Amino acid sequence: MHISDILRGAVERGASDILISAGLPVACKFGGAFEREGERLRPADTDRLAHELYELAGRGIEGFESSGDDDFSFAVPGLSRFRVNALRQRGTKALVIRVVSFSLPDRKALHIPDTVMRFASCTRGMVLITGPAGSGKTTTLACIVDAINSTRSANVITIEDPIEYLHSHKKSIVMQRELAVDTRSYAAALRGALRQAPDVILLGEMRDSETIRAAVTAAETGHLVISTLHTIGAANTVDRIIDSFEPQQQQQIRTQLALVLEGVVSQQLLPSRGGGLVPAFEILSVNSACRTMIRESRTHQMENEMLTSQSEGMCTMDQSICQLVQDGAITEETALRYCIRPDWAAKRLHAR
Repeated sequence: MHISDILRGAVERGASDILISAGLPVACKFGGAFEREGERLRPADTDRLAHELYELAGRGIEGFESSGDDDFSFAVPGLSRFRVNALRQRGTKALVIRVVSFSLPDRKALHIPDTVMRFASCTRGMVLITGPAGSGKTTTLACIVDAINSTRSANVITIEDPIEYLHSHKKSIVMQRELAVDTRSYAAALRGALRQAPDVILLGEMRDSETIRAAVTAAETGHLVISTLHTIGAANTVDRIIDSFEPQQQQQIRTQLALVLEGVVSQQLLPSRGGGLVPAFEILSVNSACRTMIRESRTHQMENEMLTSQSEGMCTMDQSICQLVQDGAITEETALRYCIRPDWAAKRLHAR
């Protein structure tokens, strides 16, 4: 079997991910679960498939062979786009391939609520989309950028690693930059973006304090900065940002973040009753009370603010999960497995 056959078969069957590793058959992910197909792959098979993939992508394999890690995306005309993470494990080559549609995601089909999409109307400050790997953060980002692109005239600069969704120019101008291809680092691209007359800057991920500081500075100077972090929960997100700095710098970044942060959306994907996955969202819309909490290191009080501010569109993760149970989308067992505070959720569910 050739890599082109594997990719085409996965796309035609609606797989979201493909995993290729020695000792296992090719595994494709459907609705959150992997299905193995065919015979077990030998190290020689995964080596051949990796070389075929790099040739198909028009990319040299030497960098991967010397480092043991690589991350890139490419398109096969008439089929789909693919995001690839190539890695070495137990001395053999392995591939994890995400299938990405040519078309932009439909936020209604993906159950992304209006309270999340309203952040597309922000004109300055910082909006963060957070959650574990594979929770749909990139998809939510793409929906927000498309909403901006469709509704107002803006210069949107994206800095991604790698580019997954391609945006055409609509009402806005969208310039997409990819790490290692168009720029050497997030921080360098961010500094450059400030000289490129941006209205909106999308930063694929805030990985370190240098990138975070540059992003906060961009938000302070009147731009809208949208980015992601691998955290669960609004309070954890703020604490993670603060903790990435040295102790003597933390109060300064608290003060800056209290001024620029507009919202935090934390999301995760849960198994649904009918098979597949359904998203749950924690939504923090930063008001004056939240700004004081950030500035005064009282982020642990944010959950109470979200619980009592539903009229402002706020929602905790546990509230969102309980609502999915009430809507019949997930089981109570699933809810209690994914809730942050299962005891609180159990009381709420049983009080119905």
